[in-house]
Amino acid sequence: MHPLYDTVRQFFFVVPAIMLPFQFITAAPFGRFAPSSDGILVVDGIKTWIIMELVPPISFIYALVKSPLASSKADVGPLTGPQLLLAGLFLIHYANRTLISPLRMPSRSKFHIIVPLCGICFNLANGILLGSYLGSSAASTFLSGAFERPSYWAGVTLCVAGFCGNVLHDEILFDIRRKAGAKGKTKPDDNPNKQRTEYYGIPRGLLYRYISYPNYFCEWTEWFGYALAAAPIPPMTSLAGITRVIQPPWIFFLCEIFVMLPRAYKGHQWYHDNFADYPKERRAVVPFVL
Repeated sequence: MHPLYDTVRQFFFVVPAIMLPFQFITAAPFGRFAPSSDGILVVDGIKTWIIMELVPPISFIYALVKSPLASSKADVGPLTGPQLLLAGLFLIHYANRTLISPLRMPSRSKFHIIVPLCGICFNLANGILLGSYLGSSAASTFLSGAFERPSYWAGVTLCVAGFCGNVLHDEILFDIRRKAGAKGKTKPDDNPNKQRTEYYGIPRGLLYRYISYPNYFCEWTEWFGYALAAAPIPPMTSLAGITRVIQPPWIFFLCEIFVMLPRAYKGHQWYHDNFADYPKERRAVVPFVL
């Protein structure tokens, strides 16, 4: 393995896990926890989101084409069917996340600038790691004959199901915002320094019957399936042993949990604090469990 790739891979696995407990204390300043006042460090939500989310597909394609882990040009062969399918699933996800979803979104709360800056760094590393891995000989070897393996198709199925679930549950949130806008519930405050307050309601339907953040749960399902199809399951031996061998698809799946779990927990509390009639039987992010 390339030394820089190996260093970034291990860093990307260890640091989000270390940061996990601190995220339960401090909420990232966007969405429900966005800054209440405008300022030079507060940026447009939708435009900034598009810029931030353009980074993963661009860096992924670059790394996939350049194959930085190949020791020579002779080692760079054409991508196989299983590799191409996985690359397509990644790019479809980000086509929706980068352009289709934000352009269909009625409105979005502003971000503190620290959010997109951190997001760009995360997305750049993730795109390069995944593209480098998927175009590597290690991925080619693991995915040899993958179309004949049930585990590959189980992973692809979970990935597609998670993606579809994410889109459907996001649509429920968009519909709440659309109806609020039609009724004039999202208006600027009289204070010129205070930004417009976005309207939040209680989402209902599908997995919202059971959890507050089914879009997060579906995204975890999507990337778990992707990792299952794309890379070997790391051996559950020791932390040091896992760190040495874990591949980027599994690292990304775990990073999603490390980043989103505290967000879901705090958001679930926010719903209960702000809506007296919020369903008490709902869990935060995993049905019947958490």
